[in-house]
Amino acid sequence: MSLSMYPGNFTTTNSPIVFMGLCENTTKLNKVKSNIVVYEDKNGTLLGVQIDNMVTSKVVAGVFISNHPNILNSDDRIPSIITNPRNGEIVKSYIKSYNSKNSSTIASISFKATGVGVKPSPRIYFYSSRGPSKICPYVLKPDITAPGSNILASWPPNVFVGIFKDRELFNKFNIASGTSMACPHVAGVGVLLKGAHNDWSLAAIRSAIMTTSYILDNTTEHIKEIDIIEYSNKVSTPLVLGAGHVDPNRVFDPGLVYDIGVQDYVNLLCALNYSQKNIAAITISAFNNFSKPSLDLNYPSFIAFTDSKNSSSKIIQQFYRTVNNVAEGQTTYVANISPIKGFNISVIPNKLVFNKKNEKISFKLKIEGSIITQNDEVVFGYLTWEDGKHVVRSPIVATTPNFDL
Repeated sequence: MSLSMYPGNFTTTNSPIVFMGLCENTTKLNKVKSNIVVYEDKNGTLLGVQIDNMVTSKVVAGVFISNHPNILNSDDRIPSIITNPRNGEIVKSYIKSYNSKNSSTIASISFKATGVGVKPSPRIYFYSSRGPSKICPYVLKPDITAPGSNILASWPPNVFVGIFKDRELFNKFNIASGTSMACPHVAGVGVLLKGAHNDWSLAAIRSAIMTTSYILDNTTEHIKEIDIIEYSNKVSTPLVLGAGHVDPNRVFDPGLVYDIGVQDYVNLLCALNYSQKNIAAITISAFNNFSKPSLDLNYPSFIAFTDSKNSSSKIIQQFYRTVNNVAEGQTTYVANISPIKGFNISVIPNKLVFNKKNEKISFKLKIEGSIITQNDEVVFGYLTWEDGKHVVRSPIVATTPNFDL
């Protein structure tokens, strides 16, 4: 699928189409301006300059092949679309096949159409936040992924959304991208969840959002991240994807939640060497119990660090977690762990038997394995608790950071 922000009325059928590479030569562009002109920049650095060249030459329409195919990088001054290198190769092959036969290549462009069912999706874009957190790397970040690219967002009616033929365009909606677009999606889910479970803490709400998320795209493959340099699809690790992509339909019945109290956060801040004064400023209250510092927060995720400088030893790390049964009635959850190459992951106990709602049970997760020798190398898997109705999944990560802990 190709993208465009062109707001005008334009349709062309059976128009000649030519490939002009970088479109650096405006003299050559002037000679083909009655054609649909195809531009490509494999480095993705000259897109704006070459679009200006097309506008100056007043080409009838343009196709921009870019390894950064963001709709916001398309242009509304001339009829144009922006597409990725994979689609670009199809267009170039089509033009080349006709040229080899000494016949004219024709094409058509239409606008104001919405594409649905795009595969694969979702995907993680380059601007999405990455972990681990340098402030507190012992808590796996990010938490969750949500829609953030090319979002139809509400917009101030007195702020123009674009300019078309020297005329400012106004609308109540606009297309926007970024983490600022993903944030309101998650916040909205959280508000709805709080309305359904008013007695839940914010930590419980976050847990429900994380453990009910999904990690497979609409082709049943693990969600990928887009590499804008090579446009290769790399499997997104939990340091990119978080626990998964938010699923608003499943969050209301998570089965189990990992809850966290204020004292738990105080224990974490103590372990991070925050002073009592710092902690009081953060919690907006005074605490007297600073005797149990702990980096092991009751979080619905796990991250273990290895030291690449000490390759002769092995990593052994234990995590202690408590889950609360927020579903109705008696139930039994069984642990399932996806394998992580080079590591042995165990859970004790591997079966949780709940007799009633709001009953809490604790377990221990242990990671044993060899040292990861390269900085930023990441291996990961998942711990899943299942009772036949609920699937409660948490990411497990082992990595060697490129910063000192």
